Amino acid sequence: MDFNGILPKLQEFATFYGLKIIAAILIFIIGRWLAKMIKNLIVKVMKKGEVDATLTSFVGHLTYVALLTLVVIAALNQIGVQTTSFVAIIGAAGLAVGLALQGSLSNFAAGVLMILFRPFKVGDYIEAGGTAGTVEEIQIFSTILTTPDNKVIIVPNAKITGDNIVNYSAKDTRRMDLVFGVGYGDDLQKVKDILQDILQNDPRVLKIPQPMVGVLELADSSVNFAVRPWVKSSDYWPLFFDLKETIKKRFDAEGISIPFPQQDVHLYELKKAAS
Repeated sequence: MDFNGILPKLQEFATFYGLKIIAAILIFIIGRWLAKMIKNLIVKVMKKGEVDATLTSFVGHLTYVALLTLVVIAALNQIGVQTTSFVAIIGAAGLAVGLALQGSLSNFAAGVLMILFRPFKVGDYIEAGGTAGTVEEIQIFSTILTTPDNKVIIVPNAKITGDNIVNYSAKDTRRMDLVFGVGYGDDLQKVKDILQDILQNDPRVLKIPQPMVGVLELADSSVNFAVRPWVKSSDYWPLFFDLKETIKKRFDAEGISIPFPQQDVHLYELKKAAS
C-alpha cells in the first residue's frame, strides 16, 4: 500500500473539511449569541412599549427558538449537508415526529391559546393543573408558577387549559367566607353586634358591598355564624388571619363561648325483674 500517496490526501481532506467544521461551529456559537441578543432586544422593546408581560415572555421564547433553528440549518449547510434535502427529510419525518411529540405539540398549541384568550397574566395568582401559585412566566411549552412558600412549579400548558382555571387576581375585590361557632347559651344578638362592630372598625373591610353577618347553621355543638366581608384582593390574606385573631380575643373579653364538639350521654338504670 502506498502510504506516501494516501497521506497527502488525508491532509487535504482534513484541511478541507476541518475548516468547514470549524466554520460550522463558529456559525452555531455566533448565531446562538445573536439569537439571544435579538430575543433580549425584542423583550426590552416590548417592555418599554408597556406590552403585557405575558405576551412579551411568550414572543421572546418563540423568537429565540425560531432563530436557533435557522442557525442550526446554516451550520449544517456549511458542513455540506444540503439544507433543501434536509428540510425535505424533516418534512417527511414530520408525521412520525408529530406522533412522538404529541404532548409537546399540544402544550405549544395550549400556550398559543392562553396568549390569545388571556385567562390569566403574569403576576396573577391562579389555581390550575392540580396546583396553585403566582404566574411567573408563560413559556412555549409550559407555565412557571411560584407558590407562597417560594417553590417553583413547572406546569405543562396543555394540563392548564385541559382543566378548570381559577384566577384569584382577576377581580380587584374578593369576598371572604368565615364561620364562627358560639354556644347555644350565648346571646345571639350580642354575638351578631360584636361581629358587625369588628368589621365596621377595620378600614380594610369595604363598605360597599356591605359585609354580611348571620346565623348559618344550628350545628350539633354550636350555633355557627357566617361572616362575609368584601375586601381588596391584595388585603385578603392579611385580613383573613387578623380577623380570626381579633374575633377570638373579642369573644374572650365579652364572655362569648366557643364550644368544643361534644355529646351528651344519658344513663338509665334498669331495675331487674323480680324472679
